[in-house]
Amino acid sequence: MAEHYHDVLTELNPQHGALRHMIPDVYRGFGDMSNAALRPGALEPKVKELMAMAIGVVHGCDGCIASHARGAACAGATKEEAAEAIGVSILMHGGPATIYGARAYTAFCEFADATS
Repeated sequence: MAEHYHDVLTELNPQHGALRHMIPDVYRGFGDMSNAALRPGALEPKVKELMAMAIGVVHGCDGCIASHARGAACAGATKEEAAEAIGVSILMHGGPATIYGARAYTAFCEFADATS
C-alpha cells in the first residue's frame, strides 16, 4: 500500500514550521487545546481521535484525516471502529463524505498496518 498519508504529514511539517515560527503563541495555544481535548476523560483517546478523523472527513481536510487516523491507530482503534466512525460522517455529510471517508479509511489502514 502506498504511504500517501505519511507523505501528507511529511509535506505539511515544513509548512507548519514556517508559520509556527511567525505565530508561535497561536501554535502553542492550539497545541495546548489539542492536548486537552484528546486527553483521557469520559471518552478514551481512541474515541476522540476517531471523532476528529470523522470531522476531518466532513471538512475534506487531508491533513486532519492523516493526523487523526495516525492518532486513532496509535491509540488502539481497530479498522472496524474506524470504518464505523467514517460511516457516521457519511450519515451526517452525505455523498462528499463517501470520497473523504474512503481516503480516511485508507489513511487509517496505512497507519494501523504500520503500528501492528
